[in-house]
Amino acid sequence: MALSQAIPRKVWLDPSGKQLLQWPIEEIETLRGQKVQLSNQELKSGEHIEVKGITAAQADVDITFSIPNLDKAEPFDPSWTNAQDLCGLKGSTVQGGVGPFGLLTLASEKLEEYTPVFFRVFTGLYKHVVLLCSDSGSSSLRKEGLYKPSFAGFVDVDLDDTYKISLRTLIDHSVVESFGAGGKTCITSRVYPYVAVFDDAHLFVFNNGTETITADVEAWSMAKPDKMNN
Repeated sequence: MALSQAIPRKVWLDPSGKQLLQWPIEEIETLRGQKVQLSNQELKSGEHIEVKGITAAQADVDITFSIPNLDKAEPFDPSWTNAQDLCGLKGSTVQGGVGPFGLLTLASEKLEEYTPVFFRVFTGLYKHVVLLCSDSGSSSLRKEGLYKPSFAGFVDVDLDDTYKISLRTLIDHSVVESFGAGGKTCITSRVYPYVAVFDDAHLFVFNNGTETITADVEAWSMAKPDKMNN
């Protein structure tokens, strides 16, 4: 996770007592404007579908992914203890069984630039292991002087119970802040797109896993923060 906290959050203890949860404060929702919705959107292997009708450079996106079949999830190597290293090894374009799937944020029309935020599911020894990544390696065509790391974390969820996982992502021009599984894992990335700026920014939902998944998407254009108290 990045060192800066871009968006105000509330923090509380998970009912299990095992971890802290983080979530954007409710006042953020007062900035929501134009809304678009994709219901039960099927995403086959290799597909990316644009979320149109909002300001993709400044947006609030809430998605629930449904995974019909977990049988093809890749085996998890117990030596993969560093989530960030694993994200670098298995990025958004590396095909898996269940995933990678998620969002291509701050994307140019032809995908010369994009910042992917995505899940990848593995088969662990006792339960499925879920990785959440935000990878800025493809975020900008600028070649000089940019730090473009990947950030990642494991998500403590039991997919065998629900076969679903949620992702909320807030996009504000150069900041992409994501909350996996209701705030169990949170990642902030700072990026500097060159092409995908203002009206030239696009937003896609994608699946590069072999298994078809479905997505229920709600997305809003976001107003400037100075309107929060209006």
